[in-house]
Amino acid sequence: MPMSKRPQPLARDAMAYVLAGGRGSRLKELTDRRAKPAVFFGGKTRIIDFALSNALNSGIRHLGVATQYKAHSLIRHLQRGWNFLRPERNESFDILPASQRVSETQWYEGTADAVYQNIDIIESYSPEYMVILAGDHIYKMDYELMLRQHVEAGADVTVGCLEVPREEASSFGVMHIDDKDNIISFVEKPADPPSMPDKPGFSLVSMGIYVFRTNFLLEQLRRDANDPESSRDFGKDIIPYIVKNGKAVAHRFAKSCVRSSAEDEAYWRDVGTLDAYWEANIDLTDVTPDLDLYDRDWPIWTYSELKPPAKFVHDEDGRRGMAVSSLVAGDCIVSGAALWRSLIFTGARINSYANLEEVVMLPDCYVGRSARLKRVILDHGVRIPEGLVVGEDPESDAKRFRVSEKGICLITQPMIDRLEG
Repeated sequence: MPMSKRPQPLARDAMAYVLAGGRGSRLKELTDRRAKPAVFFGGKTRIIDFALSNALNSGIRHLGVATQYKAHSLIRHLQRGWNFLRPERNESFDILPASQRVSETQWYEGTADAVYQNIDIIESYSPEYMVILAGDHIYKMDYELMLRQHVEAGADVTVGCLEVPREEASSFGVMHIDDKDNIISFVEKPADPPSMPDKPGFSLVSMGIYVFRTNFLLEQLRRDANDPESSRDFGKDIIPYIVKNGKAVAHRFAKSCVRSSAEDEAYWRDVGTLDAYWEANIDLTDVTPDLDLYDRDWPIWTYSELKPPAKFVHDEDGRRGMAVSSLVAGDCIVSGAALWRSLIFTGARINSYANLEEVVMLPDCYVGRSARLKRVILDHGVRIPEGLVVGEDPESDAKRFRVSEKGICLITQPMIDRLEG
């Protein structure tokens, strides 16, 4: 008997287009010099690496990234870490800054406009499907499964959706669906969110992930560009129009989220506030965290520098190089200092008698002798002076540094310079 043919992956005929122009202003000074998708996460990666890795692991080989706000850090990361896709293998990777290609006075006006302005580049690859992605969330997802649902349902647009408790849904775009997951209406941040038919008490909210047939999407973008009333946005304009005039279908994240044997629940995080950012990073220090970064079947690709291993030195009471329940990247030297439940990026130098508890430390930081830091985020390249104490006196911390609603302290180098000035 002939072997049954496996269906041809739809991802081979798709292009993933990542919208990475957002500032992420709720991350405060962390996005003073970089866009939110370029913010460091998890010890080695940047936030955008999750959407791009999902696309690559799903089998998509044509990737585009639209950038806008303070894009240099992001573009440099993409050039260094994502330049392995080869045209001769029918692969492509395009970085698409807002370059006034349609009008000499026009930057990207909205998420839809960020795609519209690059229609000619999309058409040059002739993808059959477009997967539009937000570049600022942490999750693992197989887009092939969403593509299949899109084709099988005969949808004009398929919207990736999360199930959230109804009382939390008011801060999202909410899908009102029927019993077949067709979207009846799309409501942006409603005061009274509609419940799911099969799960009262929960609402379906948009993840900012959309699948279209390319020809249909380009038609909609051209139509929208000619509408003087439009704000050129997928969530505000394109999706509501299709809900009213076409067939929009909800795709539940639980159907395509990627989980290793160590992950119990579907994992998705918007790390858009200092508290959410700190919590998601510190959670990785748990014995079995909700997000498994060690899953070899679904790797998170990134730019990986050639660096020496981490090093821990000195072994005497009060001056012992040690880390407990912590993640420490390469090229770190913990010299007679103690770390508890902390996440340390590349290139740290932490000196004797320093104590760090629940600290998220971005690359190339320096901590002077006898410093004590608790529940702190250190921005890239911060130099903590000898003996500095943070996290023990909230009133003093608030005068010197950025303190979040939950008491997490963000420290940047300009804040340190003001102390010493």
